[in-house]
Amino acid sequence: MEMYVLPFLIYTSPRLARNILQYRYSILDKARERARAVNQKGALFPWRTINGEEASAYYAAGTAQYHINAAIAHGIIKYVDVTGDQDFLHEWGAEILVETARLWFDLGFFSVRQNGHFCIHRVTGPDEYTTVVNNNAYTNFMARENLRFAADAVDKIQASSEKHYHTLVLKTELKPGEVSDWRRAAEQMYIPFDSRLQIHPQDDQFLNLEPWDFQNTPLDKYPLLLNFHPLVIYRHQVIKQADIVLAMFLLGHEFTLEQKKRNFDYYDELTTGDSSLSACIQSIIAFEVGYDERALNYLINALLMDLADVGGNVKNGCHIASMGGTWMGVVYGVAGLRDYGRQLTFYPNKKVQFLQFHLTVRGQILAVEIKEGRVTYRLEQGEKLTIYHRDEQLDLQPREPVHRS
Repeated sequence: MEMYVLPFLIYTSPRLARNILQYRYSILDKARERARAVNQKGALFPWRTINGEEASAYYAAGTAQYHINAAIAHGIIKYVDVTGDQDFLHEWGAEILVETARLWFDLGFFSVRQNGHFCIHRVTGPDEYTTVVNNNAYTNFMARENLRFAADAVDKIQASSEKHYHTLVLKTELKPGEVSDWRRAAEQMYIPFDSRLQIHPQDDQFLNLEPWDFQNTPLDKYPLLLNFHPLVIYRHQVIKQADIVLAMFLLGHEFTLEQKKRNFDYYDELTTGDSSLSACIQSIIAFEVGYDERALNYLINALLMDLADVGGNVKNGCHIASMGGTWMGVVYGVAGLRDYGRQLTFYPNKKVQFLQFHLTVRGQILAVEIKEGRVTYRLEQGEKLTIYHRDEQLDLQPREPVHRS
């Protein structure tokens, strides 16, 4: 929800996006209960749920996906940044951020063997073909963001609203020193990196596994999870869903372009496409690193997930996340939107013939049109909006379109 559907709602229907996050707040007590059930502090949101309780029966590819906490925190960060809805942060969001940060600090530890870095062990990342591992890079990257933003949110609320800060302390029983603990863990977070291959290993042991024999795996044996025992899959370098590649999209400002290319080249060959959540993300990064043809193929794959019944399972329901991912593939991939730290930057793909869409940003409506080698930015509703076209700052005024090649 937060990774694939929420971005679309934030930029097109902010009220519905708020509703989604308020739903998460409504099950916060259930998440607290779940954390206690697995002997952790804070809150642990379910991987699969109906009423707020964990509904997954298989912990290795379910409950062990602690990164759901970070996904929700990321959704709150993006919602507040894009909409400017500080009231949501004060009334509901900060409480979620505190409890999720508290979970990460309790789950991880400062490892002597890793020179005092903060490590998170025995978790499952987005790639469900590799489970219960140490230092899943995606999880560590996202946990670091969760810890940082939670600490920032508490400090800002304390400085701006004594009433809200007092309420937050009462609701969460926030202790002196917790915020500094979160900052210390974030600063010392262990991020796997292989100096020989110059890539980020998916986890501590992933590069030591035997590569999957794709050449001798018939097409009718996919998806692998329906044809091979999980233990067989877990012993190999094979990926169900974009993992490191997803991190490079969500936190792209923390990777160099060369790192993105090296990571993409390595992991793309190992990714099966067995998950409907993968192609759209692979498309976005492929566009960014210059693999336009491959990027378009991935985007079409995501677009046709239900229209062409790619997985053969539309009879069971539509792939809503893939639909959201298709929108992201167009806006973040083809149009090259990046929205780190409240700054909207566009890197439009040079080969696009025609594209038109609208974004709602802090109550204002931005129209973007790409046609015949030119991109037009138009503020259709609002007083002033600053965006960036590549490295150039554009201060948009109402009804004064700005054109760039």
